[in-house]
Amino acid sequence: MAASRARMPPGSMQIMRWSVYYAVMVRAAVVGASGYAGAELLAILAEHPDMVVTSAVANSCAGQPIAQVHPRLRGAYPTEDFGALEEFNPAAVDLVFLALPHGQSAQVASQIGAGTRVVDLGADFRLESTHAWQTYYGGEHAGTWVYGLADVPQFAQEVVTATRVANPGCYATALSLSMAPVVASGLVDADALVAVAASGTSGAGRSSDVSLSATEIMGSVRAYKTGGAHQHTPEVEQSLSKVSGRSVRLSFTPLLVPMPRGIHATVSAPLHGTAEQVRAAYVNFFLGSPFVTVLPAGQQGRTADVLGTNNAVLSVECDVHANRVVVTCVIDNLVKGAAGQAVQNANLMLGLPMTAGLPGNMALGALT
Repeated sequence: MAASRARMPPGSMQIMRWSVYYAVMVRAAVVGASGYAGAELLAILAEHPDMVVTSAVANSCAGQPIAQVHPRLRGAYPTEDFGALEEFNPAAVDLVFLALPHGQSAQVASQIGAGTRVVDLGADFRLESTHAWQTYYGGEHAGTWVYGLADVPQFAQEVVTATRVANPGCYATALSLSMAPVVASGLVDADALVAVAASGTSGAGRSSDVSLSATEIMGSVRAYKTGGAHQHTPEVEQSLSKVSGRSVRLSFTPLLVPMPRGIHATVSAPLHGTAEQVRAAYVNFFLGSPFVTVLPAGQQGRTADVLGTNNAVLSVECDVHANRVVVTCVIDNLVKGAAGQAVQNANLMLGLPMTAGLPGNMALGALT
């Protein structure tokens, strides 16, 4: 594996033409590359110093040019077409990113050999509880992989030795990072977390759903999957229970807001401690993470601040009047909440620096 490389040449999947160039690179496949998360993966990997995309699979768009489906990637993939899922050969790559709809990853993963590392951006392998899977997703529970919340030291250590990693959900990333330091230190009531989080429309995927059309969403905000119905609820409870060593209970209300990408989450819990203890808990907990910023007291992050980056920006306050910790977290749901975190996990799995290919401000631009 090369420690560094020159800038990628155009046509990154022309294996025969660039075979010598690829000899020292990690060969990566993106399955589900026509979706929004798939596009982000292709964009990030086009600039990665140690990985190269040798297979981009998109069943519904098989045979179509990547540059036609994702025009902003024209410079990185000027001549390559999407491949068909039935023609995908996992043995020809070192690493597979699965960017498929929930419930579709397990079948593809079963065909990938043990020697090939896999990061699943879907939900298929996140939950440990069969009951939780059946309640929130339905169908057969495929099993559980190592959970890739890599900015939490406990999970990062497990990712390093894993060959199969379940990438966290976008809301789950924001909510878990918001509360991990204080549930770990016992500074809050872990069974009384309350979260309200707003997400842009790309969180629903590249769907033709009328409710996500501009006419329906512009100038309006609405809640959905309320009353504990959102599928990321058990995921957050599971991850924070592992961090804290005790049962966690979350009340979560998601909001759909009229913007294409980004998440703004507000999470609160009853406080047991002082403001100084709380701030110290956050600063110390994230000392080893290059992607999590804890803002000075009184400052708030904006979704615009993290657009196109793998960063999470936290604002931590103590509401003395209500005796609660109140934390806001902003992330880009397509990068930190999906593709960027997937690459972060892959870096750890491959023994690369966590930050490889993930600069602080990637400026990937608007959705296509």
